[in-house]
Amino acid sequence: MDNQFLRTELLIGETGVQKLHNSKVAIFGIGGVGSFVVEGLVRAGIQKFVLVDNDNVCLTNLNRQLIATRETIGKSKVDLAKERILQINPEAEVEVHKQFFVPETKGIIDNSIDYIVDCIDTVTSKIELIVRANYLNIPIISCMGTGNKLDPTKFEITDIYKTSVCPLAKVMRKELRNRNISKLKVLYSKEEPINVQFEEDGKRVPGSISFVPSVAGLIISGEVVKDIIKC
Repeated sequence: MDNQFLRTELLIGETGVQKLHNSKVAIFGIGGVGSFVVEGLVRAGIQKFVLVDNDNVCLTNLNRQLIATRETIGKSKVDLAKERILQINPEAEVEVHKQFFVPETKGIIDNSIDYIVDCIDTVTSKIELIVRANYLNIPIISCMGTGNKLDPTKFEITDIYKTSVCPLAKVMRKELRNRNISKLKVLYSKEEPINVQFEEDGKRVPGSISFVPSVAGLIISGEVVKDIIKC
């Protein structure tokens, strides 16, 4: 038994740990939520990763993103996430794509992927990712809005059509109905968003805090792990 996963094996057994080792998980968006998804998965025993993001760490990421420190400002998020994964588990296999996933994106997703985690910010890209996962019959969990929130205890996992309150979820429900997608596992919050009035480069910027997206990411990683070991 690998001592690194000794305590995990006590909970989920040798078979469970082996399932995690053999599963490939793709995370789209390595930000406030996505960086903690990665952390939860690698420490649980996932050993095959696909990381997709074209962003670099900036100063305003320090308040919530695991890979963001003063020393990592300006560096690629996927490169930093890969480095951290390998520091935790040198046996891991990490494929990185330094690009934003958009409807025009080619490749990346194929049937070698066992699970997809959507931590993308933009609706059009989220929809496209979900459509492709649905077409290939790859399990996917999608994160709804975590910005402008202060209460991490309001998060829950449910189907997109059972969501309420969340403005992003409302838009997603409409778009998915239009594409005849009948179900989607999501993480969302029932907390009413705080009204933040701030714009940067002509775009409205949401407020954020350390303990909300981090909790969302760890909840998602837990759901992925539980889904994989029960298969």
